[in-house]
Order: sequence, then structure tokens, then C-alpha cells
Amino acid sequence: MSYNSLARTAQIGLCATFCHPVTIRAARNPITAHAMTARHSLLTLLWPLMVFACCGPENKVAPDTNPSEEVLNGDRPIQQPDQAATTMPEESDKPAQSAGTGQPPQNADSATQAIATFGGGCFWCTEAVLEQLDGVIDVKSGYTGGNVDNPTYEQICSGTTDHAEVVQVKFDAERISYETLLDWFFRSHNPTTLNQQGNDVGTQYRSAIFFHSKEQHEAATKFIDQIASNWSDPIVTEVTPAVTFWPAEEYHQDYFRNNQSQGYCRVVILPKLSKLGLDTAPKK
Repeated sequence: MSYNSLARTAQIGLCATFCHPVTIRAARNPITAHAMTARHSLLTLLWPLMVFACCGPENKVAPDTNPSEEVLNGDRPIQQPDQAATTMPEESDKPAQSAGTGQPPQNADSATQAIATFGGGCFWCTEAVLEQLDGVIDVKSGYTGGNVDNPTYEQICSGTTDHAEVVQVKFDAERISYETLLDWFFRSHNPTTLNQQGNDVGTQYRSAIFFHSKEQHEAATKFIDQIASNWSDPIVTEVTPAVTFWPAEEYHQDYFRNNQSQGYCRVVILPKLSKLGLDTAPKK
């Protein structure tokens, strides 16, 4: 059996044990000591394969801006964008269902706040990275870009709704620029694998930028052009206008912050934050 096949087998087994929605919900209830010991033993044996399967190969560094160097020196990169404030659109009148009420594309709700939407594979990882950045006000996990209203997580996992798992980021444009968010976004995932991050395969895991303004569209396409030579394969990140954003179920929100002892957080998210030079303690 090849290493990739073995990694895939380990990833499926561990995801079934630690990442399945039923297991996640059940983890909030008391679990017998025997079950906990068995899962701990399985994780100890297979966690190196899980890291490879979910994180994929080492990502290359984007040019021009260099957040990782500044972070290692104890500073966060701060830039000043030239982005005009816009007003918040009216709230959607769609009824709330299992995954929350859909929100139409948003731009900003004050003179200094703005919205960005990114899809980089599993939204638990992307959320954990971006919420660490100074100037980021809030990060919400959800779904966008599909053809079904108010999709559930189970529907998303089926790969039949065309939605991407995304995070919607509210940020202070006077403290962190959209370009800096782009830099961290591309550092945190592999933008050259179509509909795939590691062994997570499907259109819901596609690399995508959903822009909220002409300025964001121009900044995203320019940034991709700048970093293209850093990758041996073509960048396949989708750049498309923002459409209705459907917040994910509540148990997905602040997942790393609320589930630090969960297997996926220890085996996948913590190493990713460490590799990026970010604080491995959840930001409060």
C-alpha cells in the first residue's frame, strides 16, 4: 500500500472517530473511560498520517508582504487600504432554518469596518488562523456559492449543493488591510489543488475568494498574479462575486476555541498555527 493510500485510510478512520458530526455532538456528553482510552490509543498511533493527510505539503510563502517574519518578531503586519466605506444592505427575508438565516453580500457597517469572504478547505482551520490577526473583529464559518437555500452540514458534505465551506471575516480596515488578509489566506492552504485540501476532496473544499467590491476583486487578482511564480503548479483559486452567505450550524462556530481537546484541533489545527508562527492559544 502506498504512503498516500495509507494516509487516506488513516484520515478516514480518524475522521470517522473524531470528526464526524455525530461524534462531535456526542463529545459534549460524558464518554466512558474505555472509549476514551481506545480513541487516545488510536490517535497516538495514527496522528502523523492524519497531519499529512489533512495539512498536505508545506506551502510556499507569498512575496512582497511577509507576515510570518513580523509575527516571529512579535509584531502583526498592519497596512492602510484605500477602501471607501459603504452601507450595509438590508437583511434577507428568508426564514431561518437549520443552518441559520442567509445574509446577502455585505461590504461594511461603519467607516472603518469591512467584510471579506474566503474558502480554503475546512473552515475550522481557516477560522482558527484568521481570528488570530490583530484588526480582525469577527470570523464566522458558513457556506456560500451554491444552489440550495439554507443548506445543512450534511448536505454540504454530500457535495451536491455546489457550496464552498467559507469564513466571513469582519475586520477593521484601519488596522489590517484586505491585502494582508489575502496573504494570510494563501499561507494557510494550498491554492493549487482543485477542489481539494490534503485528503479532503470535493467542491466544498475548493480554494475561493468571494469579493465584496471592485477594489477587493482587483486586489485579489493582482495578489494571485504576484504569488503565481512561487508555486510549481498553477493557482486554481476561484475569484467570484460574493453571494448569499449561510452561517453554519452553531457547533461549527469558534470550533478551535471551544474544542481544544478534540482530536482534529490537536492533530491538525495546532500544528498549522505553529507552522504559521501564530499563537496556538485560541484568541479570546
